Amino acid sequence: MYDSRLPPFRTALLHPRYALNWLGLGLLWLLVTLLPWRAQMALGRGLGRLSMKLLKSRVGVARRNLELALPELTLAERERMLGANFESVGCAIFETGMAWFWPHWRMRALTRMDGTEHVDTAVAKGQGMLLLSAHFLTLELNARQFGLYRPGVGVYRPNTNAVLEYAQVHGRCRSNKYLVDRLDIKGMLRALRQGDALWYAPDHDYGRHASVFVPFFAVAQAATITGTATLARVKNTVTLPCFTLREQDGYRLIIQPPLADFPTGDDEADAIAGNQVIEAAIRQAPEQYMWLHRRFKTTPEGVPYRY
Repeated sequence: MYDSRLPPFRTALLHPRYALNWLGLGLLWLLVTLLPWRAQMALGRGLGRLSMKLLKSRVGVARRNLELALPELTLAERERMLGANFESVGCAIFETGMAWFWPHWRMRALTRMDGTEHVDTAVAKGQGMLLLSAHFLTLELNARQFGLYRPGVGVYRPNTNAVLEYAQVHGRCRSNKYLVDRLDIKGMLRALRQGDALWYAPDHDYGRHASVFVPFFAVAQAATITGTATLARVKNTVTLPCFTLREQDGYRLIIQPPLADFPTGDDEADAIAGNQVIEAAIRQAPEQYMWLHRRFKTTPEGVPYRY
């Protein structure tokens, strides 16, 4: 039995102010339960294209990110990628429902796993596993699929909406153990010391605190948190890059070999190493990455704001 720490259902969740939340979750459950996968992806792409007309500010952020990160592409190439990226945003809505509501058998039917031998080796040695991941738009599926092979622990940001928090915790623990607040460092360390797999995505811009400025894509000074190396220092822990990519006929869960000589003890060198792994993964399917986030908003002194 999984060590699942699920919040109990409370009658307060039935308050009328949550009616639209329940309606939205119910509609999502209905669509992902009844529709074939290809139909869901077609609807997702259409929804993503529509969202470009409604989310103008986010379109601007994504366009600027692509300009900063991939200047080697022509304007036309970046615009095509921008459109494909928003199609992927629409697909992510359905993929969240799939991750939260699908039974194991249906999830397995669309999942191909590469690199599970690295998990087996770590388990045999009693090692904790730091799953170095990133904010791909398939991130909900990434944790769900890994849990199908080996239930683990997720790091997340609690939702301030009580119904959405209830739904995401139950959904994310469908094939995993429990979630840890992203501010709960002790909880993360405890999971690794107990030999668990800990899902961790350090690729967003979290400000200056505990960050260094190192290269990420074409941006020479991107604020990057040092938490990956901090967690990787836990005794008997290996760092396994772990990503999920959407393919023509389903999804591929990629678990890469443990990072060699990591961490080194040099915060900048370790942050560079982590960024290089994440960048290489993103370049396999850049249109599936969450470019909507202001990844390069924090700048060193003397460098103008990039947005």
